[in-house]
Amino acid sequence: MDAPLIIAIPSKGRLKEQVEAWLADCALKLEAVGGDRGYMASLKGLEGAQVRLLSAGDIAEALDAGEAHLGVTGEDLMRERPGDLAQRALLLRPLGFGRADLVVATPKSWLDVETMADLEEVAHDILARTGRRLRVATKYILQTRAFFARHGLVDYRIVESGGATEGAPAAGAAEIVVDITTTGATLEANGLKVLADGVMLRSQAHLAASLQARWSEAALAVAERLLRVVEARAAARSSAALSWPEDQGAAAKVIEDLLARGASRRPNGLLVAQTEAAGAGQALAAAGLGPVTALQPDFVFETGSAGFERLRAAALKIDG
Repeated sequence: MDAPLIIAIPSKGRLKEQVEAWLADCALKLEAVGGDRGYMASLKGLEGAQVRLLSAGDIAEALDAGEAHLGVTGEDLMRERPGDLAQRALLLRPLGFGRADLVVATPKSWLDVETMADLEEVAHDILARTGRRLRVATKYILQTRAFFARHGLVDYRIVESGGATEGAPAAGAAEIVVDITTTGATLEANGLKVLADGVMLRSQAHLAASLQARWSEAALAVAERLLRVVEARAAARSSAALSWPEDQGAAAKVIEDLLARGASRRPNGLLVAQTEAAGAGQALAAAGLGPVTALQPDFVFETGSAGFERLRAAALKIDG
């Protein structure tokens, strides 16, 4: 019997709720195995897949180790793992939730510090006056070093944060912080401000594939079914299906114009971008077609899957 496709998703919190809602929207129901407190689950509607419930950080680690084929976790966590991300995992699809920015934040009392260039000057000044380097509290060590290097900032040292990073300056443990924020409210409450060019990463939850896992043909086949469903649902949310009783020659030019702008033919009409539906419907009706009906489809399945082609190419490259 072929080993199942292992999919890792968050085990608790708001991110788990969002992932479950996303799967349900794709007609894939998460069903716990061993009760609500278990750490295994299945996806009704996707035979051959096994779901493991892990913390977001553990999902990034499991993808790196090849212990899961697919996983949903934050891009910030994936990029904080050691090594080149392109060699470790494939970010298949941003999911539009779990958004957070990784930022450089300084005390609001530093009125003359608005950019990374200003921060570099402060770091030089602190070193000259005190003989010690600017202290940066963070859990995101690798990304901080890479970002600071790109801005030429070298006179600093990292204070690894194990708790509430934003409280480090007030506690005297560091001068500035690099941390994740969603609204900025917590930073604001702790007397901190984000530098104008201090957004290191605009992160969100991604569906990611491991490049360290063993990708059998059976696992790839299950992954293809999943990706086709996910892509078809995403395409449907941004599309509208226009239909009318019968084709009329008077509207031929309007139809050709719509096709040239990105619409595609369907047996009984056209598929257009949802934002174009009202205008396209009016144009068709004005040209003699009617009544024109616009409906949003549940799924739009194309002949190919861009996500799966990327995954298969990467898997074949590894095996080769």
